[in-house]
Amino acid sequence: MPFDHNDHYHRLLLRRLPRHGLTALDVGCGTGRFARRVAALGYQVDAVDPDAGVIAVAEGIGQGPRYRRLDISEARLPRGHYDAITCLASLHHMPFTTLTRLREALAPGGVLLVLGCYAGHSWWDLAAVPANTVARAGVWSAKRLSRAEPPPLQAPVRAPRMSLDDVRRESARLLPGARIRQLLYWRYLLTYRAAGGS
Repeated sequence: MPFDHNDHYHRLLLRRLPRHGLTALDVGCGTGRFARRVAALGYQVDAVDPDAGVIAVAEGIGQGPRYRRLDISEARLPRGHYDAITCLASLHHMPFTTLTRLREALAPGGVLLVLGCYAGHSWWDLAAVPANTVARAGVWSAKRLSRAEPPPLQAPVRAPRMSLDDVRRESARLLPGARIRQLLYWRYLLTYRAAGGS
């Protein structure tokens, strides 16, 4: 049943983008769905992913972002360049210290948004189980009625290793002032704003 936990939070993330931002970097863009939504807001979007297959699919769809096959944990990013950097369910595929590279690539006043996955379970996660079942059933019914085709390719998936407590502790060390909010569907939202800007 095709309910995408990450897509569920697109609107939440879009509302947190800087209103007058010009440049954005989407890390681990997969087939580019979120990057295209950011580009539709007027941003010039660099969308990167290490997987050649999903980049090929994204380029085939087109519509705005500049796609590039790139391992962000090893890449040299332009310092102080991006007004927004987004990372949806991809940080756990790379060293967590990659956050320092992303922080340095933010323009003054720029915003880093990480929709992350964490390992382990808490009482809050119990609430996600019935919500997840209802959401999956609703999406499955809608797709069945519309006879929509499933997406041709999904990005590779890896289980997260860091608990939410680990994420909070390491974020406080690497990004002082970052805020972590636990979300449904085994996700968290990390928000960090660079100093400066208007």
